Amino acid sequence: MLNMAEGLARLEELAAHPVVADLSRVFADAGRDLAIVGGPVRDALLGRVTHDFDFTTDARPDEILALVKPVSSVQWDVGRAFGTIGARVRGEQVEITTYRADSYDGVTRKPTVAFGDTLEADLSRRDFTVNAMALRVPARTLVDPTGGVEDLVAGRLRTPIDPAVSFGDDPLRMLRGARFSSQLDFAVDPDTLAAITELRTSLQIVSPERVQAELVRLMQTDDPVRGIRVLVETGLIDEFLPEVPALRLEVDEHHHHKDVYEHSLTVLRQAIALEKQRHPDAAPDVPLRLAALLHDIGKPATRRLEAGGGVTFHHHDIKGARMARKRLQALRFDAATTTVVSRLVELHLRFFGYAEGAWTDAAVRRYVRDAGDELERLHILTRADVTTRNKRKAQRLASAYDDIEARIAALREQEEIDSIRPELDGNRIQEVLGLKPGREVGEAYRFLLDLRLDEGVLGEDEAEKRLREWWAARG
Repeated sequence: MLNMAEGLARLEELAAHPVVADLSRVFADAGRDLAIVGGPVRDALLGRVTHDFDFTTDARPDEILALVKPVSSVQWDVGRAFGTIGARVRGEQVEITTYRADSYDGVTRKPTVAFGDTLEADLSRRDFTVNAMALRVPARTLVDPTGGVEDLVAGRLRTPIDPAVSFGDDPLRMLRGARFSSQLDFAVDPDTLAAITELRTSLQIVSPERVQAELVRLMQTDDPVRGIRVLVETGLIDEFLPEVPALRLEVDEHHHHKDVYEHSLTVLRQAIALEKQRHPDAAPDVPLRLAALLHDIGKPATRRLEAGGGVTFHHHDIKGARMARKRLQALRFDAATTTVVSRLVELHLRFFGYAEGAWTDAAVRRYVRDAGDELERLHILTRADVTTRNKRKAQRLASAYDDIEARIAALREQEEIDSIRPELDGNRIQEVLGLKPGREVGEAYRFLLDLRLDEGVLGEDEAEKRLREWWAARG
C-alpha cells in the first residue's frame, strides 16, 4: 500500500538527482517550465526502481535542443515532429517533450500533433491517471489533476477522461491497461473494463508491430497472468491472439478433462518461477514464457471425445507448433523467436514417455539433439507443465526429470553430447564409398548419425566398417 509520507520523500530524492538538478536549473534560468512526468513520478511514489527520466515543458523543440546542449554529451531529435528531444546527461538518457494537445481522427492511431500551453492539459491526455502526474522542478510541486494519487492508493487503473474517448483516441491504450495491471498488480476500473469490451475491435487499426511490442512488455512482467485475464475477459485478446481464449474448452458431464485455459496460465506462472530460480540474474525469457502460454493451443483442434468418457488430443503438439508459428508471424515476431517458441511447443510432450519407463542412452541423445540450443528452456517448460494435484504423480514426474537431467549431464561429460555428429564427415564418406556430392552422401551421413545416437562413440575405424557394410547391404 502507498505510504504518502514515504512517497513524497522519494519524490524529493528524485528532484534532487543531479540529472534533474542540471536540467531544472537551465530551464528555470531560461524562464521555462519543466516537470518530471509519468512513470518516474508513479514509481517514486510506489517505491519502485525507475531508470527513466521523462520530462515535459512549455518550451518548443528547437528551444529544448538549445537548452540541453550545454549540459548534455549528445542529443538526438528523431522525435522533434512530436515535440520530443532526447539527450544524454551525466551518462543518463533523458527525453523532454513539449506540452501536447493532440487530436485524433478515429481512423488511425496517429495523432494530429499540436503543442499545448499548460501542464494540466497535457496530463489529461495521457493513458491512465497513475501515469498522469508530474513533479514541477525546481519547485518540487506535485501536480495531479486527475486523481492519480488516489488511484495509486486504491491500486486502480482508470483513464483521466471518459475511457471511451481515451481508447477511441488511441486503442493501444487498452493493451497498456492489461500490461499495467500486471506490472503494477492493479485492478482495472469497471468503467474502463467495460469500455475495453465495447471498443475491442478498434484495436484493428493498430499495427501488428505495436501490438507485439505491448504483448512482449506484458510477458516481461513478474506475473503476466493478471493482464492475460483482463485481455480474455474483455475479449480484447480475440483481436490478436484468439488461440488463448479458445483454450476454454467446454466440458460436459460425460467427458472430463483438465481446464486447458487455467492449466496454461498455471504452466506460465510455474515456468516463470523456475526461470527465476534457475537463472536469477537473467532478463525475462519472453520466448519461454510465450511457449508456456501457447504450449497447448493445438488441443481444441485435436480434441476427440471417446466412448466411456475419455478425451484425447492426439498430435496437439505438432498442430500447436504450426499454429504458434503462424500466429507469431502474423504479429511480426522475429524469425528467431518464432522458431524457438514453435520448437518448444512441438517438443513439450517428448519427456513424458521417459516418465513411463527409463530411456536408453540413445533416446537421451536424441532428446538432446532434437532440443538443440533450447534444451534448458525445454527443461523448464516440461517441469512447469506438471500441474496435477496428485502429489504422488507430481513427485514421480519430478524425480523422472531429475533423472533425465542427471543422465544428460553424465553423457555430456562422457561424449560431448551437445555437439553430436558422426565420426565421418561428408568428405570422408565420399572417399570411403567413392561417391560424388549428392543425395546418397546425405543418406549415408544420416545412417552414421543414427548409429552415433544409438550406440554412442564408435571410433573412426568402426564407423567406416559399419558404413561399408551398410552400403554393401544396399546393393
